[in-house]
Amino acid sequence: MRMVKGYVMSLFDPEFVTTGWKTAVFVGSLLFVINHGPALLRGEMNRERWLSVIATYAMPYLVNVYGQYSYRRKLDAQTERFPSTATKARSPQ
Repeated sequence: MRMVKGYVMSLFDPEFVTTGWKTAVFVGSLLFVINHGPALLRGEMNRERWLSVIATYAMPYLVNVYGQYSYRRKLDAQTERFPSTATKARSPQ
């Protein structure tokens, strides 16, 4: 349960948000064109489709932030076990 709470909090972490938004806009737009582009051009966008569009943009954000969060947890665990190696892994080259 602690991991879920940490993940939910990471959805609003400024360190993760920027990359998450960029990914959501890029991947979400590609998915939008693939999944809803023809319907948009034909004027067939209804309420159900627009709700699906929200999910189309939200899912890449959620997945990206989860990836960042799980990687951060891995680094933090590594820091606890091997303080000198983890510091090297986190420092910019």
